[in-house]
Amino acid sequence: MLAAPLQPASADGSATGTAPEATTTTATTAKPGPTRGPVTNLPLPRFVSLKSDKANVRRGPSLSHRIDWVFVEHGYPLEVFAEYGHWRRVRDVEGATGWLHYSLISGVRTALVIDDSIDLFSRPDPQSRLTAQAEKNVILRLLECDISWCKVSADGYKGWVLKSGLWGVRPDEILE
Repeated sequence: MLAAPLQPASADGSATGTAPEATTTTATTAKPGPTRGPVTNLPLPRFVSLKSDKANVRRGPSLSHRIDWVFVEHGYPLEVFAEYGHWRRVRDVEGATGWLHYSLISGVRTALVIDDSIDLFSRPDPQSRLTAQAEKNVILRLLECDISWCKVSADGYKGWVLKSGLWGVRPDEILE
C-alpha cells in the first residue's frame, strides 16, 4: 500500500505542497477490552502497526502455510483479533484477514485516513487554526485521543483530527 502525502496548511489555512512520509517510534496504550489474548493476555481485539516495510500474511499460523499477500507499508495499522503461539491473526482496513508472526508487528499506534482528506487543527476544535491536511490512506501516528478527537503526527506536523475520519482507533477509545 502506498500512502498519499500530508500537506502543510498555508497562512490562510489552505493546503499547499507535500511533505515527506512519516516515521513513528513510540507506543500509546489502549483501554483494555473485555476479552484477553490467550498468549499475551493483551486485549482482543486491539490495534497495532506493522513494524516492517515487508510482511508476509499467511493463510494459517505457521511458516508452512501459504502466503496470501504481502504488506509493504511500515506503520500500517492492523487489528489483532486472535493469537496462536507466536502468530497473530490480523485484519486490515478493507476487512482482509491473515496471520502474521508477532515479530512483524508493533504496539506503536497509527491510524489510516479513511476520508478523502482530513484537516489537522492546532486544538481539538474545528474553529482553531488549520495546521495541515492529510489525504486518504495517509498513515498518522496517534499521540492521544479523547472521545471525539485524536492528536496525531506525521511528516513533522502535529495536530488534532476528528476520530471519525480514521481507521485504527475505536470510536469509544481514549488514549493518553
